[in-house]
Amino acid sequence: MLDAVVVGSGPNGLAAAVTLARAGLSVRVYEGSEHLGGGSQTAELTEPGFHHDVCSAVHPMAYASEFFHRFGLAERLEFITPPVSYANPLTSTHAALAWRDLERTAESLGRDAQSWRALLRPLLNSLAAISDAVAHPILRVPRHPVPLARFAARAIEQGSPLWNLAWHGDDAPALLTGVIAHSIRPLPSIAPTAAGLVLAAYAHAGGWPIPVGGSQMITDALVADAVSHGVEFVTDHHVGSLSLLPPARAVIADTGVGGLSTLAGDRMPRDYARALERFRPGNAASKVDFALSGPIPWANPDLARTATLHLCGTRADVARAENQVARGNHADNPYVLLSQPSVFDPTRAPSGMHAVWAYTHVPRGSTIDQTEAVTRQIERFAPGFRDLIISSATRTASELHNHNPNFIGGDIATGDVSLRQLVARPVPSFDPWRTPMPGVYLCSAATPPGPGVHGLGGWRAALSALRNEFGIHREPDLSPRRRRR
Repeated sequence: MLDAVVVGSGPNGLAAAVTLARAGLSVRVYEGSEHLGGGSQTAELTEPGFHHDVCSAVHPMAYASEFFHRFGLAERLEFITPPVSYANPLTSTHAALAWRDLERTAESLGRDAQSWRALLRPLLNSLAAISDAVAHPILRVPRHPVPLARFAARAIEQGSPLWNLAWHGDDAPALLTGVIAHSIRPLPSIAPTAAGLVLAAYAHAGGWPIPVGGSQMITDALVADAVSHGVEFVTDHHVGSLSLLPPARAVIADTGVGGLSTLAGDRMPRDYARALERFRPGNAASKVDFALSGPIPWANPDLARTATLHLCGTRADVARAENQVARGNHADNPYVLLSQPSVFDPTRAPSGMHAVWAYTHVPRGSTIDQTEAVTRQIERFAPGFRDLIISSATRTASELHNHNPNFIGGDIATGDVSLRQLVARPVPSFDPWRTPMPGVYLCSAATPPGPGVHGLGGWRAALSALRNEFGIHREPDLSPRRRRR
């Protein structure tokens, strides 16, 4: 009899497997795909030699995650951190830049320099406390209530119709809104603003790093550690029901809430099933990857200083685009999240050539190819971009769902990032990873702290299982060390 089974091998599933194995348990992981890693994969999606991240690309949350700190991710992989964490062009030639240095960023924002400092300096000073709070259920009494209250006040201000009161120019609010828009929600709203403020603070703390070789390197590091501690992996094996799994004292599901309901079937208590039915998916992303014959010809050369760009324009432009998507329409002037890792990591493309990754936001379930819309938006800020395209590969929102069943209709957050679903992710609970089914746990982005490559959902679920199923209260050592076998 196995001690634990993990269903799904995304970053959270792998984090759970590593944690359980490090505690000395026998663990088997089942993955429906031929490849491990969920969204943390890197593949030749366009042309041979062009290595594109399949989903996630830039990793401030991995770099800052308590789980990955304990795991020693920065010791296991090589990361490159660009001097500019992210950038937001407002016109063809003018852009706002979020430098890793807070003061340098503030000084570039003119009349809004002091407002930028006032917004983000207190968050930087209490980032550890804020990160600790967001990694736990909101129902938990916070260990650091004062900095958390300051953070909440800033999220409410920038997530409400009052969001422009602190600003005099266009650069600072555009810079902030580009980060807030990652959550694919109508703007302004509080929950995505809270997530965006944390990302903006990370930009001035450790920066927004990229792993050399791509996101696959994170998966490979987790898999290597798991294997060295006895974890078995079974790929290309879809698990349709808990009853089809081998006997185990604990099952950790790295699935969405729908996937958990399917797995559980009649074993799921009705009250819990009804609660999960109230957990709503969000809107979606559509992805386009490009193989280029040269670097993106930005009209503003400073845009080559970063791996991450938010393309749309001003705060008003971004809000208009996101609100069109929230109403079920495709945006006229879409928000595009673009990553150009090959500017910093030459392993991603043949010499002199570049691999580019881009998302735009669309209504959930969209089947419309966004290649032309994304190309047009990049061309707006980089005239001549179109002429450099060797080939492209696209995934519509519905195709993202087909690639990863957790992404319902292309919802890459595995559940709407609304204020209600920050409190109830997926249900209100002091231990939301533990389900009412004996020995069954949920660890996906549908649990705190939500989407992102951080491993925290899997780590927390595994720690809960260790306590409740095995009576192990001491957290296992995750640091790089001599292999067990």
